[in-house]
Amino acid sequence: MDIANDRELMGIFSLFFDDEPISAKMIDTSREYSGIKDIRHTFIIDTLSGEKRVIKLCKNSFTTPERIAVWQRTAEEYIGLGYYCPRIIADKQNGFPSVKYKGDEFTAFAEEFSRYKAFEERDDSSTGNADNDEIFRAKWLMSAKVAAKHFDYTDYPSGYCLFERYCETDKTYEVLEDALEWKQYADALPEEFQGQVERIWDKWVKNRDALERVYPTLPTSVFQADLNSTNLLVDDNGSFVGVMDFNLCGRECFLNYLFRENYADSFDREIRLIKKALEISSEEYTFSNDEREYALMLYRCLKPLRKAWKVKELKESGDKEKTAQFLEETEMSLTTEIDFKTSMNGGKSV
Repeated sequence: MDIANDRELMGIFSLFFDDEPISAKMIDTSREYSGIKDIRHTFIIDTLSGEKRVIKLCKNSFTTPERIAVWQRTAEEYIGLGYYCPRIIADKQNGFPSVKYKGDEFTAFAEEFSRYKAFEERDDSSTGNADNDEIFRAKWLMSAKVAAKHFDYTDYPSGYCLFERYCETDKTYEVLEDALEWKQYADALPEEFQGQVERIWDKWVKNRDALERVYPTLPTSVFQADLNSTNLLVDDNGSFVGVMDFNLCGRECFLNYLFRENYADSFDREIRLIKKALEISSEEYTFSNDEREYALMLYRCLKPLRKAWKVKELKESGDKEKTAQFLEETEMSLTTEIDFKTSMNGGKSV
């Protein structure tokens, strides 16, 4: 688009930069969930100097000047640990202003144009997927280094928050929301499954309540909190260099973050991923006694009831054999003894 004909965007650009814009490309990543609109516009702007500039306009309940300042600080902390992150840039008044664009009011901030590609943008398959050994190891060593710093400069929770809401429009925290949806669909399964459904629900609730009492004792830091392949940055050789996109970052318990970022379709593979991440992390981070003690309790809160969509699918299919198998696997995840402690000790028996 010819930015010269977009006076509003020209005005917003001038709040942050002095060079002359030539053209702009808009990327719209807006979404809507539960009837709530989350509007996000990213403008990649070419300038006369040859520099690319990035302007972001957001309209949602969590993109506030105060929160962007936390994102900015967190990116700088990651940079300080030796990782590349596109810097978040304030306006010339050192703030993140409210601006009008196309009839809407947005919070605006700028960002350094990334010197590296995101993993998913690579046009070759030489590095496989984002869970390959090199990338997996690098991202968890990075996260462990951040965890070891125990950053405490904000009370804003991350997008993975447990027992609290991420933003004011959230009705509750995501884990409970998923569990309630699971129960809603499970209650509609045939009568023959209702005894097991109630047994599973009772076990989950008792475990969750017990975890809530001890959860505040678990150490925290401030994390980027979104390690998907669109945010992992790699160089031309496919080697991990850092992360981008800090809009879910915040204070978080490291174990919660690690468990939530490692997921798989099968119980066995998911446990292997979690244990692998714990073992790698132990090279840079010393897990506390409370973390070792409550890891299994945390797992049993986070994982068993997250597949509400699967229960709905089984209810609609009427496949009793698959329903029975699914409920058995769900109950198993609430009762199986899993040795996380050895992995938290670098793979050495404790």
